[in-house]
Amino acid sequence: MTDDQSSVEAAVTLGLFAAWALHDTEEVLTTARWIRKNVPRLRERWPDVPERVWRLMERADGREFTAAVGVMAGIVGAGAVAGWASGGRSATYQAMLNGFGAHGLLHIGQAVAVRGYTPGVVTSPLLVVPFTVWARRRLKRAGVLRPGRARDVVAGVAWAAAATAVSHGVAHRLVRPRS
Repeated sequence: MTDDQSSVEAAVTLGLFAAWALHDTEEVLTTARWIRKNVPRLRERWPDVPERVWRLMERADGREFTAAVGVMAGIVGAGAVAGWASGGRSATYQAMLNGFGAHGLLHIGQAVAVRGYTPGVVTSPLLVVPFTVWARRRLKRAGVLRPGRARDVVAGVAWAAAATAVSHGVAHRLVRPRS
């Protein structure tokens, strides 16, 4: 182990991947069924949402969603390893950690908006948000946490959005190859 790696425990950096995997297991197990059951009701409740959004949601079947999660596993795993290798200093790792926490808050907000269960809402307040807060505290205690600025939150959310878009794009091509 290098001096950089000893800055924070592996649980802080590699734990991001473990927490993400548990959270996304909930999503894999619930998303396809939830979409089939709830999109008609949501479509009626929010008629101003563009029809294209509803069609995209309905198109995402279980296989494609699971493939997207597999692609995201590689992205999150690489970020967690970058965090571990740098002792938590990696800007990529810290952006991923911030994005993961913001992602958990988004799940909670979605559940509030639909007034019920949404995929990922169980593990968000029990795992995603607490892990993010705990890991940030450990990084701060080790003196490696980058100062928390609004642009860091934006960078974390941007990272999560971009990684999600890439994952779903790759999954779509893998599951539904062009003829």
